[in-house]
Amino acid sequence: MTQTTYFNAQLFDGLHDGFTANSWFTVDDESGKLTATGTGDAPASDQQVDLHDQYVTPGFMNCHVHLGSNAHQLAAGKRSETEVTLLGLQNLQDLLKSGVTYVRNLSSHYDVDIKLRDAQPVYGFKAPHVVASGRAMSATGGHGDSPDHTEDESYVVDSPDEMRHAVRLGFKHGADVIKLMATGGVMSVADSPLDAEFTLEEMAVATREAHARRGKVAAHAQGTEGIGLALKAGVDSIEHGIFLDEAEAEYMKEHKVYLVPTLNAVQGIVDYGQGQIPDYMVKKASDFAQAFFKNMKMAVKAGVPFATGTDAGTPFNDFETGYFDELNLLVNKVGMPVQQVLYAATKNAADLLGVADEYGSLQTGKYADFLVLKGNLLEDVNNFRQADKQVYLHGQRMF
Repeated sequence: MTQTTYFNAQLFDGLHDGFTANSWFTVDDESGKLTATGTGDAPASDQQVDLHDQYVTPGFMNCHVHLGSNAHQLAAGKRSETEVTLLGLQNLQDLLKSGVTYVRNLSSHYDVDIKLRDAQPVYGFKAPHVVASGRAMSATGGHGDSPDHTEDESYVVDSPDEMRHAVRLGFKHGADVIKLMATGGVMSVADSPLDAEFTLEEMAVATREAHARRGKVAAHAQGTEGIGLALKAGVDSIEHGIFLDEAEAEYMKEHKVYLVPTLNAVQGIVDYGQGQIPDYMVKKASDFAQAFFKNMKMAVKAGVPFATGTDAGTPFNDFETGYFDELNLLVNKVGMPVQQVLYAATKNAADLLGVADEYGSLQTGKYADFLVLKGNLLEDVNNFRQADKQVYLHGQRMF
C-alpha cells in the first residue's frame, strides 16, 4: 500500500466554516480514501505533493442535470440513443472539468444515464460519479409528455396503480432515484408551471415504493399547489420551487426536504432566449423570474436546506459553465452567504444524493474527491470559474 500526502493547503473540509491554513491530508493510493488529516508539518509518506498554499475543497456536486441534452442545439429533433449517449459522454467530461465530481441526472431518454453510470467503471472514461433516474414519471399531456412523445422519453402514468408499476419498472431498469413531474414547466408546450399534474395519491405511491427500496424521490415542482402536494406525499427534494410559499418553506425546514432551485435554467432563457427559442418559453420564464428570485430569497431566510443543481441542458445552460453561473446567482441575486453555498455544494448535496457516508467532506475514511483552486471562494465565489483548477477523483488527478 502506498500513500500520498498533500500539504501546504488552505483547506475547507466540508464540515467546518472557512479555510484552515497549513493543512495536510493523506490518501491511500489503492483505495482512494483519506487515511489522515491535520495541520502543521506533514507526516512522512510515499509521495508528497506541495499545494503551494492553494485552496482545497471537497468536489462539488450538481444535483440536477439532463445529460442527454444540448443547451446550444435548440432546434434539434428527436435524437437516437447513440446521439444521446455521445452527448452524455461529452457532458459528463465537461462537468468533471468544471469541478463537479458527483452528479444527479433527473430524466433521460432511453435510460442513457443509467447505462453510462454502469459503463464508466468498465470502460474508464472520464466522468463524475452518477446518480441516475432513468425516465421520469409524467402525467398524460403534462411536463415530459410532449405531443410527439415516445415510450423512451418518460413513463406516462394516470393512476396510483400505474404509478406503482412505473416506479417498480424504473428500479428494475436500474434507477437510483425517481423523478416526478409534479407540475407543468417552462419548457413544455401544453401546460403551465402553475398546473398540479399528479394527485396526492399518485405521488404518495411513488414515494412509498421508492423509500421501500431505500431510494429517493425528486419532484419537479414549480407551482404552489403542486409543491404542497409533493411535500405531503413525502418527496425528498423539490426541484425549482418557483412559487414556494412561506408555509411550504417552513415545512421543508422542519422535515429536511431539500430545495434544488436551478436558478440558471430561468436566467439563461431570460438573458438569451428572445428570438432564439419559442416565444412561449421566453414568456413563461420572464413572467415567473421575479417571483422565483423573490421566493428563493425567502427560502434562504427561512432556513430551507439547499443543494446545488443547474438543470443543465436547458437552453443556454450548459455543462461547462452553468454551474459557475448557478453559484454566482445564489450569492449575488438570491443573497445566500458563500459559506452556505459551499455547504449546499458539498455536504448537503451528498446527503441528498444518499452518499454522505463516503463523499461530501474531506475526512478520514471518505473518498478523496477534491478540488484545488488558486482563489479564495469566500472572498469571491466566482473564483470557482478558474479554467485550470485541479480536479481529483479518489485521489487521482483527472484535470
